[in-house]
Amino acid sequence: MHLGGVVAGWTYNLWLKHTVLSPLPYAAGFASLPAFVTLGPPAPVWPAWWATTAAALLGVGAHLSNVLPDIEDDLATGVRGLPQRLDRRTCRWLAPVVMLTAVGVLAAGPPGTVGATGWALTGAAVAVAVAGTAVRSGPRSRWPFRAAIVVAGIAVARLLPLAPDMT
Repeated sequence: MHLGGVVAGWTYNLWLKHTVLSPLPYAAGFASLPAFVTLGPPAPVWPAWWATTAAALLGVGAHLSNVLPDIEDDLATGVRGLPQRLDRRTCRWLAPVVMLTAVGVLAAGPPGTVGATGWALTGAAVAVAVAGTAVRSGPRSRWPFRAAIVVAGIAVARLLPLAPDMT
């Protein structure tokens, strides 16, 4: 799994960051994280679909939000990945939607009920994502990226208690 993440990173840097497929290495790299956890113990098993799917979505959301402050610089240097082709406004709205979809997968995917903590974390993720998108900020502001990081952190907090069910 680690080697897959390394390959995804190199593939991004050498080729895919210049194409519409630029989110794929992020999706692959993040999606490998649950497998790293579940394949490590003495009795390795593949992670549940919902853990891998949520992690992949978090990776795509991170990619979309990470480029926001640098879109103009990227375009000036020839980087034309998917976010640069979409433009800042679209990425600013799409990133939290993708990350909230990950939180939704973590709420709906695992067996059992969501519970009060799960609903509270989901509500907090929605509030932070909306604030990260709706609060006006300058074109080079890191605010949307920071909000995306908080949403990702909430998703991880939602995922940790589910770790025993990840298989």
